[in-house]
This record gives sequence, structure tokens and C-alpha cells, in this order.
Amino acid sequence: MAMNDDIPGAVGTSASFALRLGQAAFASASLLFMSLGVEFYSYTAFCFLVTIMGLVIPWSVTLALVDGYSVFVKCPIRQPGILLVIILGDWALSILTLAAASSTAGIVDLLLRSDGTFCPSKLCSRYQISAAMAFLTWFLSMASSLSNLWLLPSL
Repeated sequence: MAMNDDIPGAVGTSASFALRLGQAAFASASLLFMSLGVEFYSYTAFCFLVTIMGLVIPWSVTLALVDGYSVFVKCPIRQPGILLVIILGDWALSILTLAAASSTAGIVDLLLRSDGTFCPSKLCSRYQISAAMAFLTWFLSMASSLSNLWLLPSL
């Protein structure tokens, strides 16, 4: 009886593996675009985004490895304690990712409205792309969180 196969995106499934790889890829892209501009440290929101993306990448890669292993050996994770830790980590990082993406988007919007005196358009466009990648990371992270939360009561 494969309970995890009934819920796409739940830990230990190929859909979860794909979600985790997407999270890691978008978080890496967000971090890359933010780090291309060496002036990101001038704004707290940008530093916050870099910090959170730096936490999301190892979390997502580690869980992608767990998912990949679970799919390969065809043994999904069914321990409620482990699943609860994954859910709490996902929810915490999802909320922090949304906060970082939102604050970055707000600061970029403010900088763009200042007639380019604080942020050249090339630099601000990289910050915008970084914020967009962070929002995509959040979307995939929330999908993982909701799938695993849905699975928890069935264990």
C-alpha cells in the first residue's frame, strides 16, 4: 500500500523530487542574480534574501537527495516524526522566503521610482529577476509544504 503515491509532491515521491530540484534551481538563480551586483549589501532586504536563499539551497538539495533515494529504493518515508520535522522546516523556510522576496521586490520598486539615482537600471533589473526567482522558489516550497501537511494526518 503506497500512501505517498496518492499525494503528488509528498516527501519520497518523484513529484517531490522535482519540486525540490526546482526550489534549489530557483534559489540558486536568485542568489546568483543578487550576487552579481556587488552593491546588494547596502540594503538589509537584499542581505536578507541572500541569507534565506543560502538556507533554502542546502535544505532543498538535501531533501531532493532523500526523495531521490526513496524513489530509487521504492521505500517512501512514513515516520511521522521525520515528516513533522520536514513540514516544520518547509513552513519556516517558505514564510522566510516569501518575506525575503516581498521585501526585495518592495525595495527594488522604491529604488526604481527614485529616478535611478540610487540604483542604475541594469543593477535594478538584476535585483528584480532575483526577487522573481525568490517568488518562484516560494511557490514551489509552499507546494511541497502543503503536500506534506496533507500527508501527515494519514500516517
